[in-house]
Amino acid sequence: MRLFLVLVALFWLMPTVGLLLSSLRSPSDIASSGWWQVFTAPAQLTTENYRDLLANDAITGSLVSTVLITVPATLLVIVIGAFAGYAFAWLDFPGRDWWFLLVVALLVVPVQVALVPVSKLFGAVGIFETTLGVVLFHTAFGLPFAIFLLRNFFAEIPRELLEAARLDGAGEIRLFTRVVLPLGGPAVASLGIFQFLWVWNDMLVALIFADAQSPPITVALQQQVRQFGNNVDVLAPGAFVSMLIPLLVFFAFQRQFVSGVMAGAVK
Repeated sequence: MRLFLVLVALFWLMPTVGLLLSSLRSPSDIASSGWWQVFTAPAQLTTENYRDLLANDAITGSLVSTVLITVPATLLVIVIGAFAGYAFAWLDFPGRDWWFLLVVALLVVPVQVALVPVSKLFGAVGIFETTLGVVLFHTAFGLPFAIFLLRNFFAEIPRELLEAARLDGAGEIRLFTRVVLPLGGPAVASLGIFQFLWVWNDMLVALIFADAQSPPITVALQQQVRQFGNNVDVLAPGAFVSMLIPLLVFFAFQRQFVSGVMAGAVK
């Protein structure tokens, strides 16, 4: 079984390894042979492509634009989703269950349905083709999953613990920040990773709502394809750099991610 899992992992990682090795080869070597030739001719490896990539203003600027979109969209979803999840889990207000059902129903709404009406709305208020518009769109579509995930996690916190904190004089804000959030750290980390990966790797929303002069990395790479054809010496290192940052975020919060995903599975 272990041997089988190792083989599956190697097979799954093969495209990533091929992309990395292709990004370290010259354009002439890429055009003449496959990336696996590196194992017999390691002298082909070079960092020239990455030096050219860092000198490409379109790619480096797109990385900055991607960060400016991804970080606010992730933080807004975490903050708003955490407050809403706590409210749905532990606060009593009229129609709470019905409102939560509405949030769950929004999970099945595809992004494509909202592209045209939201485009008209953003155009009317003057935020179409702006970073703010992309951030708001990702925040709106990330909130249903965030509220659903955090509400279910917060609801598993023992009621006795919250009642003891209230007896000690803790208000709702202090209860939320000092008791609920520390206990919900794994779920919040899982949500942050999911949202970060979704926004960072998105191309459809960015292609429609982002500024054409400062697009995110996914759109910038797509524009390179359209402009230069099979410009692999630019696309390969650009794609690997765009993939490297989400991988670093995932591995940095891997333990919290696993804890959040497995929450409730083991008593």
